[in-house]
Amino acid sequence: MKEMSILIDQKVVGPGARVFVVAEIGINHNGSVSQAEKLIDAAAEAGADAVKFQTFRVDRLLIPSRERCVAQPDGTESAYHMLRRFELTWEDQARLKKHCDRREICFISTPYDEESADFLDAIGMPAFKTASADITHVPLLRHVASKGKPVLLSTGMSFLNEVADAIWNLRSAGAKEILLMHCVSAYPAFPQYMNLRVIPTLQSYFELSVGLSDHSEGILFPPVAVAMGAVLIEKHFTLDKQAPGPEHKASVDPEELKLLIRH
Repeated sequence: MKEMSILIDQKVVGPGARVFVVAEIGINHNGSVSQAEKLIDAAAEAGADAVKFQTFRVDRLLIPSRERCVAQPDGTESAYHMLRRFELTWEDQARLKKHCDRREICFISTPYDEESADFLDAIGMPAFKTASADITHVPLLRHVASKGKPVLLSTGMSFLNEVADAIWNLRSAGAKEILLMHCVSAYPAFPQYMNLRVIPTLQSYFELSVGLSDHSEGILFPPVAVAMGAVLIEKHFTLDKQAPGPEHKASVDPEELKLLIRH
């Protein structure tokens, strides 16, 4: 089982090691760097091992003329305009990386394009997380793998053959440390769809360690996932679950994060 372990920011993540907890800030900063720093502080004080952000350029993800109004239930704001508000500059993210260093908490972010991956590598990010939506994005996977850093591969919405292809592409492009992330791509993910039996299935089928990227409400599923073999828990994190935005409701607040980590 030793070969299934990976190293993130000098911490061993794998069977027999302490569960690695990632507070997924994502876009819950609502475009504010000061709010992002407050979230980092709260995650560090709760005892999280890492925080995670999302690094993207909206114009490389969405086309305004073909936008779909999904950001607000009443259709008052499109996904394009919402993400435009939440987009952080390179300078913003470099500042957040330094803030994480001061707070002694690991900075991780998900790149959505090759340029973003280059930037994150340049500022010294110790591991990459790839999004479920990009599991078939071969050029991006291979580009991330070429950095030679651990890769957390999210598997939401995928078939086993797609996971196998992604692993092959990562390994053939230079990735030596891969950890799979079971994920249900819904916000929030309802209990009846969590299917945590996927964790031991992925572990045995690919002989890799597996974590849980949890979009469910509350903290019920992380300890169950750990009991089923998960070695890393990623949980969306916010200071206010009633705040406007698409991910706050499926997030935990600081007190819930503390409770999750203690248990």
